Amino acid sequence: MGIASERHARLDALRGFAIVWMAIFHFGFDLAYFRLIDANFYRDPFWLHQRTAIVSLFLFCAGFGQALAVAQGQDWPRFWRRWAQVAGCALLVSAGSALMFPRSWISFGVLHGIALMLIACRLGARAGAWLWPLGLAAILLPQFVQHPFFDSRLTNWVGLVTRKPITEDWVPLLPWLGVMAWGAAAGDWVSRRRAGWLGGALPRPLRPLATLGRWSLSFYMLHQPVLIGSLLAWQALVRLS
Repeated sequence: MGIASERHARLDALRGFAIVWMAIFHFGFDLAYFRLIDANFYRDPFWLHQRTAIVSLFLFCAGFGQALAVAQGQDWPRFWRRWAQVAGCALLVSAGSALMFPRSWISFGVLHGIALMLIACRLGARAGAWLWPLGLAAILLPQFVQHPFFDSRLTNWVGLVTRKPITEDWVPLLPWLGVMAWGAAAGDWVSRRRAGWLGGALPRPLRPLATLGRWSLSFYMLHQPVLIGSLLAWQALVRLS
C-alpha cells in the first residue's frame, strides 16, 4: 500500500475522532439550548476547554494534511477546488446561523477560519522548521497586541480584539493560524524524516473513523440540522403524547 493511501487513512481517522467529539459537544449544546440540561457553554471551563481542544485538533489535522499534499506535489487547481467547497460551506453556515441566531450569527467561524488559513498554510508550506516559531508567534501575538480597530465584525477575523465578539462561533486568524502552522510543520517533518510512520495497516476498530474523516465537511454541514431537527421532533411528540 502506498504512502498516500495510508496517510489518508491515519489522518482521516484522527479527523474522524475530532468529528465524533465535536458532534457530542454540539449535541450537549443543543440540549442546553432547548433547556433539556443545565449547562453554560459560554462560560463553563469544562465546555470552553473542550471547544479549544476540538478546534485545535481540526486545525492541526488541516495543516498536517496540507503539508503532505504539498510534499506529494498537489497542484493549485486541485487545492482551489477543495478550498471552494470549504468557503462555500462557510457562507452557508453564516446564512443558517443568521436565521437561528440573528443577534449572534457566525460571521467568521471555524470554516471561515480554515478557508483563510489554508491559503496562508499553502503559501508557507515550504517554510519547513520555520513553521514552529512562526506558529508560536501567531499564538502569542494576540496576548500582547490588541486594538479597538479589530473589534468590529469587519475586522475581528484578524483576532487582535480588545473584547470577544458576541457570536456563536469565532475562529480568527490569530491565534489559530499558529495551530495550523504547527500541523503543517509536523506534516512536513514526518513526510521528510519519518515517512514510515505513515505506513502500516489501520487497525480495524479505527476504520469507521477514517471513513467518517474522509467525509468530515459533509458531516459538519449535516450533523447540526439532523440533531436539532431530531430534538424538535422529539419535543413535538412529547407535547402530543
